Amino acid sequence: MGLADGQFGCKRSIRRQIESHRKAQPDKELRSQRIIERLLGTESFKSAASVLIYVSARSEVRTHDLLSIALQSGKNVIVPYCLPDRLELFRLERMDELTPGTWGILEPAPELRALPDRAFNVRNVNFFCLPGVAFTRDGGRLGYGKAYFDRLLRHAAADAVLAGLAFECQFVAEMPMEPHDVWLDLVITEADVYAGPGRHGGLRDHPPAQNR
Repeated sequence: MGLADGQFGCKRSIRRQIESHRKAQPDKELRSQRIIERLLGTESFKSAASVLIYVSARSEVRTHDLLSIALQSGKNVIVPYCLPDRLELFRLERMDELTPGTWGILEPAPELRALPDRAFNVRNVNFFCLPGVAFTRDGGRLGYGKAYFDRLLRHAAADAVLAGLAFECQFVAEMPMEPHDVWLDLVITEADVYAGPGRHGGLRDHPPAQNR
């Protein structure tokens, strides 16, 4: 088995283990509320004019309340939706604009996607709220294996903040990170806000995490 094969096998094993932990995580709604509170307290989110927020599904950290709060705040609220080979971005105005789409995840209604004022350029997003299967406390992220977000984030603005939303049960001590994998600026859980190196190797927005 080569190094790459070993990495892929390790990632599959991590996904199976952490998805099982996340599915079994009790009190997801309460823990998600705590995560949202910590997110809303970060200066980088407060100052962001345009925020991308994934629409939660299955056992992920719940984001529907966060979407509603962000819409009420006057920010540009951007949600991703899947095409066969990539993610596209849509500027959301109301929660009822979301309908079940790819993988059963709520997405912008197809008839709204063609509206010229609703498409949004990834380079104009200031803050990204990202899902994932597993994370490390220093900003590593393991997605679902399709690399949708990794490809999208290659085109993000250099000063955009990348934040993973996760339960504490999604942390692993080590993770095989490949060259195309994107390191995060923040990982936000129900227990703390953890600072990572981001794409540029420097910590920002928060000092090293302290459990509080």
